[in-house]
Amino acid sequence: MLGFQQRLGRRALDFLSSLGRSGQVLALAVFAPPGRDFWSLLLRQIHSVGVLSLLIIVLSAFSIGAVIALQFYTQLLRFGAEASTGVGLAIVVTRELGPVVSALLFAGRAGSALTAEIGLMKATEQLSSMEMMGVDPLRRVVAPRLWAGIVSLPVLSLVFCVVAILGGTLVAVNWLGADSGTYWAGMTDVIQFERDILRGVWKTFVFGLVVTWIAVFQGYDAEPTAAGISAATTRTVVYASVAVLALDFLLTLVMYGEIT
Repeated sequence: MLGFQQRLGRRALDFLSSLGRSGQVLALAVFAPPGRDFWSLLLRQIHSVGVLSLLIIVLSAFSIGAVIALQFYTQLLRFGAEASTGVGLAIVVTRELGPVVSALLFAGRAGSALTAEIGLMKATEQLSSMEMMGVDPLRRVVAPRLWAGIVSLPVLSLVFCVVAILGGTLVAVNWLGADSGTYWAGMTDVIQFERDILRGVWKTFVFGLVVTWIAVFQGYDAEPTAAGISAATTRTVVYASVAVLALDFLLTLVMYGEIT
């Protein structure tokens, strides 16, 4: 029993220590004044984590939108409410699936890449070399990647929503034969910019910050070995996915909990 308590206390202390280091990394990366080449580094990272993630976002969005439209239409048809297919699809995508699935895909594709990249730079002593030359690794390596994730994920989420709705439209209207006018009219009448679209975008800003923060810290704090980098990459995907799902519940509760 005493050994169990010791292990539990040690893990609690390790967790608190890791949380403190991650907060320090976040504060120094966010609030540090940008360097001379910050904007060029930022654009390069936006291309790396954002543009290169477009393919998986588009393919996943089209498939998910098509499946949702198929399920909605076939089930609503039983009750003569197939005209609500477009409304249901748009609400589900803009409020939930767009932000959440985009963040999960971003964590799997871009987050793991960021962790592996920074971890490899640490293992090959590139970060130590920067410090010896008077270059702050947090400003040159961590900060551009952190801001790139915060900027890229909301854009990727909007792309996801647009492609998912188009995929659902192809299935519901062009394949299953739903009335196009009723489909789009119901969607435009119910969906509100501030309540549905803008709040979904705010979710992605939070997800982008948390996912990228976890990714860069795990890489920066990784053990400089092959096994350490592998473990850090795994932790990034697991921690980021759990954080996104937990934050989604909290944000949804705050944003839509009082909406009837």
